[in-house]
Amino acid sequence: MIFFPHAKINLGLHILRKRNDGFHDLETCFYPVRSLFDALEMVPSKSGISSLNTYGINWAGPKEQNLVWRAHQLFANFEPDLEPLDWHLIKKIPSGAGLGGGSSDAAFALRMLAKKAGWKSDDARIHEMAACLGSDCAFFLQDTPMLGSARGEILEPIQISTHNFRIELVFPGIHISTAKAFANIQPKEPSKPISTIIQQPISSWKTELVNDFELSIFPVYPELESIKNSLYEKGAFYASMSGSGSTMFGLFSE
Repeated sequence: MIFFPHAKINLGLHILRKRNDGFHDLETCFYPVRSLFDALEMVPSKSGISSLNTYGINWAGPKEQNLVWRAHQLFANFEPDLEPLDWHLIKKIPSGAGLGGGSSDAAFALRMLAKKAGWKSDDARIHEMAACLGSDCAFFLQDTPMLGSARGEILEPIQISTHNFRIELVFPGIHISTAKAFANIQPKEPSKPISTIIQQPISSWKTELVNDFELSIFPVYPELESIKNSLYEKGAFYASMSGSGSTMFGLFSE
């Protein structure tokens, strides 16, 4: 079985408040980017012992920290008779880029395991496991534009007319730690929620649809602001940073 976990961008991102559990309440609009994807294959193990093999962009950490492997381990708690599996992950989505690559890999691994085990696609246990693996993992179980709240795991569908959008991604090769990005954030309540702004005319997005991380990250990495400005100079009607960076994106008319 082979699936193709894809990237995402954030259309606006507000950091609202610090939570008692150490996380932050936020609001954002997750938008799928299917033109950039990894490849994830799951096959019965030839050795009788489950394994994870990665290719493409190097994975520097131990397999126990890889979200595909962690998804496998979580799922095995519900399916103790799960046969040993070999995973093959070809990485094209860069890590630390704000594109959700690791979360997407984990969510698609859960989808593959659920399909193999004969679970229904809307089984609540899949969503519980996704929430344990990452705040935006739940989005990749939906695979359609969604408003995210709480840590990002509370999702609500939203209609966005994007048939005439072209998305251009610019990854400058800078790895930004999510924890470090949050450390410099000053949470605040916005004057207008993203759910309202996203439904306004697109011409208003440039001035009203903001990513709060830009305020703390641009002073540290001024080249990111330069990329944003260059996207507008090229004709983008909206440009922003995705997630906590460092990928910048521009939306262009076809």
